[in-house]
Amino acid sequence: MQLSQAFLGFGLGVTLVLLGNGSAVAQKSTDVVAEIGAVKLTMGDLEQQESSKLLQARYDFYQAESKALDDLIDTTLIEQKARSENLTVEQLLNREVKAQIKDPTEDQLKIFYEGLETDQPYEVMRGKILEKIRALRANKARAAYIRTLRAETSVYVTLAPPSTVVNLENADVLGSKSAPVMLVEFADYECPYCQRVAPAIKKLQDDFGGKLAVAYKDFPLPMHAHAEKAAEAARCAGKQGRFWAFHDELFSSKELDVDQLKAQARALKLDSSAFDKCLDAGETAAAVQQDREQGLRLGLTGTPSFFVNGHFLSGALDYAALRKIVDQQLEQSLNQAAITAKK
Repeated sequence: MQLSQAFLGFGLGVTLVLLGNGSAVAQKSTDVVAEIGAVKLTMGDLEQQESSKLLQARYDFYQAESKALDDLIDTTLIEQKARSENLTVEQLLNREVKAQIKDPTEDQLKIFYEGLETDQPYEVMRGKILEKIRALRANKARAAYIRTLRAETSVYVTLAPPSTVVNLENADVLGSKSAPVMLVEFADYECPYCQRVAPAIKKLQDDFGGKLAVAYKDFPLPMHAHAEKAAEAARCAGKQGRFWAFHDELFSSKELDVDQLKAQARALKLDSSAFDKCLDAGETAAAVQQDREQGLRLGLTGTPSFFVNGHFLSGALDYAALRKIVDQQLEQSLNQAAITAKK
């Protein structure tokens, strides 16, 4: 990882900028990475042919980088605050963290003891329990203090998840494809994590308006018996211009067997005869399979999986995690637009 830090001033109001390329070695697509006799393999060849084996590994590395970077930011904020008040870090933390910690009462210690599965008497365990609670409260107080420092100081992080090209062909898009930020979701209507994150995606759309577009890709998982037919049903609704209404209804109702799918189509006032024919004949099954195959080529193994301007994120993400990457990509888009305007 190449990491540069620019500290613009000191104390409150300082801007902390950390730049990272998100990979251990930055190489261009034209760089030769191997030679087999007279045949030269470039980084572009590797990316194109073996992307399914690389993306998740790079994301795992990014998560480790991101955690390390957060720790570095926290340490830097504390150090800067201490310098601004002519204190040592230890003095600052003693004042702002250690002094705020109160020991638990004897009753609280005994309640904690009752929750332990131990044969040791309370008198033997009391000291260890007290030490444990002190440590928990110290960590909580330190985290709260760091949140205060982050609120006082502008922190702009450009370390981004690994990226790849995601083809939007065959995808329903809500918003303009030319929006500064494009969020692509590969999801499964039966996946509980996808159901849980759906309101967060709608909130992002409300918050960012025309600055954010959302594209949906089907990635029904084999262990979910109703997911594939639900995906087909949403696409059948899409043939009548109601994809997003049906999509939202599926994630909200979680009613996914065929009879329920047809009932929801009627509730949305779709042409029920055309919808039923589309669903029963599997008219959209090929399109669903096309999305699934694309996801497999990208190396996806679960849902939801996201690509924000091509940057990969996966797992049970919440609104804050998604907003963080959308904010970052929007900031970079605006910066690039400003640079282009000056030329």
